[in-house]
Amino acid sequence: MRRIVGPILLSTMLLLSGCATDKRNDSLTHTMIAYANAVRWDGFEAAEQFVDPKVRDAHPITDLDRERFKQVQVNDYDDGNGPVASGENEVRQNVRISVTNLHTQSVRSIIDRQVWHYDSEKNKWWLETGIPNLNQGD
Repeated sequence: MRRIVGPILLSTMLLLSGCATDKRNDSLTHTMIAYANAVRWDGFEAAEQFVDPKVRDAHPITDLDRERFKQVQVNDYDDGNGPVASGENEVRQNVRISVTNLHTQSVRSIIDRQVWHYDSEKNKWWLETGIPNLNQGD
């Protein structure tokens, strides 16, 4: 867990220290940790609550996706260097997620290229890119 939390906290504080309020920093840190925990421990369907509602409505999780989520166990969530500012209210991060297929016990990694946008009215960060695509490399 230290591999996730340490880089997120450090990079978030450095990343936004001069250009954002403490409220936005705190919200980003909390959101990144909560999202990583949801993916790692609760599953991809739980992670859906972090996706922008507009994106969720436009691209709902299909029954096929739900079945795929049940077939894998997340082994690792590596956010590397954490989020990088890409605009006033936007951060990006690339996360390597290692999953095991529960039926075959094969392990593979996917890259989740995340874009997060800050909603200043709700003091909330939303994932704009949706939940990870488990079909990468298939």
